[in-house]
Amino acid sequence: MEVKNWVRLEFPSESENVLFARTAVAVFASQLDFTLEEIEDIKVAVSEAVSNCVIHAYGDCSGNIVVICKYSIDELEITVEDNGCGIPDIVQASEAGYTTIPEERMGLGLVFIHELMDHVAIASEVGKGTKLLMAKRIPRSRE
Repeated sequence: MEVKNWVRLEFPSESENVLFARTAVAVFASQLDFTLEEIEDIKVAVSEAVSNCVIHAYGDCSGNIVVICKYSIDELEITVEDNGCGIPDIVQASEAGYTTIPEERMGLGLVFIHELMDHVAIASEVGKGTKLLMAKRIPRSRE
C-alpha cells in the first residue's frame, strides 16, 4: 500500500470521544470518492470499534485509544487500537449476540463492522490490548 495521506488520533477512552473519532474519520474519508452512504458505513464501523474500546478494554479504568487512518490510491484503512485487557477468544467475540455484558449490550458491534467494511482483521493479546484493522475499497470514479 503506497500511502497517499494519513492521520493519527489518540484520546482517552471516554464515551464522548466516540463521536469525536466518528466525525474525525468521516471528515478524513470525505476527501475520497465515497458516497454519503459509504461515509455513513465508515462512521458506524468506527463508532462500534471505538465504543468497544471504551466499554470493554479498560473496565472501570481509563486508558488511551489510538485511531490511525490512511489511504492509498484504492483503499482507506482504519486501525483502532487500545492497550487494555485484550480479547481471550476473537472468534467467539465476533459471533452475533456474544457479549460480556448481556444485560446492557446486544453483541453486534463486530458483526456490524464486518458487514460494513470490505476487510477486517483483529489481533489481540490478553492483558496487552487489541488492534482492529478495517479497510474499505475506494470506488473508482463514478460516471
